[in-house]
Amino acid sequence: MLIVDATKEDSIDKALKKYKKKYEKAGVLRQLRRRKAFAKPSVERRTEVLKAVYRQQMILENKF
Repeated sequence: MLIVDATKEDSIDKALKKYKKKYEKAGVLRQLRRRKAFAKPSVERRTEVLKAVYRQQMILENKF
């Protein structure tokens, strides 16, 4: 549960902006989408490895 400390001086817009930032940082939406469908642990590991390989290739390409 996200709690935003809003003072009397803060407007509703500022409070909403703070809430949205906390929401993004907490990764609530990302977590919901991940939990929507079950992925086997082996599939998750494979995707992590593929992402790591992709990142390494991008780093190597940018060095030269």
